[in-house]
Amino acid sequence: MSNFVGEIAALSAAGLWAVASVLYGRVGEVIPPLLLNLFKGIIAIAFLILTIFLVGDSLPSLPLLSLTLILLSGVIGIGVGDTIFFAAINSLGARRTLLLGTLAPPLTAIFGLLFLDEQLQIQAWWGIFLTIIGVAWVITERTTDQLLRGYSQLLRGTAWGLLAAITNSIGAILSRAAFKMTTASPLWVALLRLSAGEVTLILLITVFSRGKSFADFRKFTNLKIVIATIVAAFCGTYLGIWLQQTAIKLTPTGIAQTLLQTSPIFILPLAVFTGEKISGRAIAGVLVAIAGIALLFYLNQPPNVIPYT
Repeated sequence: MSNFVGEIAALSAAGLWAVASVLYGRVGEVIPPLLLNLFKGIIAIAFLILTIFLVGDSLPSLPLLSLTLILLSGVIGIGVGDTIFFAAINSLGARRTLLLGTLAPPLTAIFGLLFLDEQLQIQAWWGIFLTIIGVAWVITERTTDQLLRGYSQLLRGTAWGLLAAITNSIGAILSRAAFKMTTASPLWVALLRLSAGEVTLILLITVFSRGKSFADFRKFTNLKIVIATIVAAFCGTYLGIWLQQTAIKLTPTGIAQTLLQTSPIFILPLAVFTGEKISGRAIAGVLVAIAGIALLFYLNQPPNVIPYT
């Protein structure tokens, strides 16, 4: 098993993101996306600071451009992107939202081609095509869930999910560009990104809700909501990012990134456990999308994708 530490880390991260998404979906029924994202970030930052202190990781010296890119990545990928992701879960459900998240790697590869001059091989476009087909196949399925939610809500959720994938890809490109200029540890980069995201969220809450959303903090007096949020933040943001970086370090990029994108597979048994009916078409669509991701990464080795935190 010691030869597969990276692979195990990647699969563990994907499983934890699936669990966290289900928990965020439940908490999101009570807590608005902006506030949930803010509280999640506070918890994750606390865990990261504690870990940095325990491992004795010293403050890195960052070039100004690298620091700017990391902070901007946090603003877009976490402050804006994660909020949109939570809004998508509220409208679309965790399963379909995670599946839409598989569009982030192809988008990142395309953005890498446009902005970082990272070339795509001709065959890699087949991977992008398969991923889109798999996602579309599931999203367009008519189910009882669609009738209960209403088509307008599903369309809104799909739009949020696509925007979340786009912001996730932009954040990944900015982070990758920053990593090329610095040797800072993943722990410090994660802390800086989260901090920038938190500042963004405070500004958004202050400007758009005139601070009224802060009053919703009283909802966190509910012990079940607090525990669920802490567990989700610990699993999805703190452990998830740490395991992701371990996988990328110890496993070839193509294998690591393919395994990291298997959250939609892990979400299927969780969805069944929570009472959702899963069709054969849904399972097939997930497998097609994952196959597209695998094909894209193995043929082209695209940039590292930082999943939803």
